[in-house]
Amino acid sequence: MVDVSQHELVPEHTVLTDDEVDVVLDEYDITPTDLPKIKLTDPALPDDAEPGDVIEIVRDSRTTEKAIVYRLVIE
Repeated sequence: MVDVSQHELVPEHTVLTDDEVDVVLDEYDITPTDLPKIKLTDPALPDDAEPGDVIEIVRDSRTTEKAIVYRLVIE
C-alpha cells in the first residue's frame, strides 16, 4: 500500500501545539471554527492528528517561496 502523505506532491502537514494555535488565531483575530476544515480521513494528515487540532500546511508557491495555510481537523 502506498503512503500518500509521503508523496513528493503532497505539501508538508504539521499539527500545531496549543501555543502555536493561539499565536495564529490572535494574528488573524479568528476562532478555530473560522478556519477552513480538513477531514480526519484525509490521507495527507499526520497520524497523530485528532479532531479539533489545527494543521499547518506549507505549500510551494510561484509568487512567494512558501505559502502557509491552516486547517481545522474535523470528523
